Amino acid sequence: MGSEYEEAIAALSKLLSEKADLGSVAASKIKQITADLEAAGSSDADNRIKTGFTHFKTEKFDKKSELYGTLAKGQRPKYMVFACSDSRVCPSHILDFQPGEAFMARNIASMVPTYDKKKYTGAGAAIEYAVLHLKVKNIVVIGHSCCGGIKGLMSIPDDGTTASDFIEEWVSICVSAKTKVKSEFHEMSFQELCDHCEKESVNVSLGNLLTYPFVREALVKKTLTLKGAHYDFVNGKFDLWNLNFQIAPTLAL
Repeated sequence: MGSEYEEAIAALSKLLSEKADLGSVAASKIKQITADLEAAGSSDADNRIKTGFTHFKTEKFDKKSELYGTLAKGQRPKYMVFACSDSRVCPSHILDFQPGEAFMARNIASMVPTYDKKKYTGAGAAIEYAVLHLKVKNIVVIGHSCCGGIKGLMSIPDDGTTASDFIEEWVSICVSAKTKVKSEFHEMSFQELCDHCEKESVNVSLGNLLTYPFVREALVKKTLTLKGAHYDFVNGKFDLWNLNFQIAPTLAL
């Protein structure tokens, strides 16, 4: 399967679209072959999922029955992790998190939006659940190298025109990171600007976390810490940093 399967589907589809004069029998036969190939591709995907679970069941679940028995009763993760949806940067894989250790929220470019009860409520619900119900001790926002979302952010025209239904609207959450990077490093290449923005957008997301009242309260009580991170999978590096927000309790008037 793989590329040969995809090439066969593309060739047959192209043939059907270009040869309008094909006889009905020939056209029907090609359509049947195309359908068979597509079904085979689906079967290949299904088998990969099934074999993957079988490996997990025999090599992990069955061998760590005590752990999974405990997790069946509830979860108490110490970390909430914001990470990119990019297939190359799975936090559990690169940080060796075990089941039950980290509560994950993954999205395009690892971004955290500001507190808003009507917009981006999915992210807000995840933060609220993690802080108020799971009582996580750490929230970690992880950026990464070669991030397509950050390149998308850096590529948005200054006039604000968009070319997508969702992506540009989402990555604009960290538009202030783009502005800062372009201002401070304006003589650098586009790729270098993206490299800087990958980290700066993490700092913007950390700042956005402060707009959540329950996050601020937990920080004041020192039951929660916020950390920024960057995973460079090109060079095999992982940077971790703290930001000193100097949060003070809200004064009652």
